[in-house]
Amino acid sequence: MMQRGVAERGLTTARAGVLWALFHDGPMTQRALAGQLGVTPRNVTGLLDALQADGLVARTAHPTDRRATLVALTGRGRQVTEALRGGRDELAAVLFDGMPPGQLAAFTAGLETVIEQLRAADPGEG
Repeated sequence: MMQRGVAERGLTTARAGVLWALFHDGPMTQRALAGQLGVTPRNVTGLLDALQADGLVARTAHPTDRRATLVALTGRGRQVTEALRGGRDELAAVLFDGMPPGQLAAFTAGLETVIEQLRAADPGEG
């Protein structure tokens, strides 16, 4: 379902990942974005070229570092990402419908533990 929502908006999974990162963490440099996504700066440049051509992101000069480029969502990029989030929320409602609150809380706590362990095992995460 998520894949379909991404495709319906003319995105690839990689491009949607860029939008999610900017949506959740706000504007950042291309280098920081590449690090967060676990891709090379060259790869993120290609993703940003396509997203900028579609009017979803904007690149501007960094205000304090003349060597860096700052990337941010445009209004349209924010709308697309909010629509993706709505689809994600609908999917979650379907998946967890009828699950007792105590069971859902235990499931969530277990996932948080696994995520923390994955982050601790990945020295590049941060």
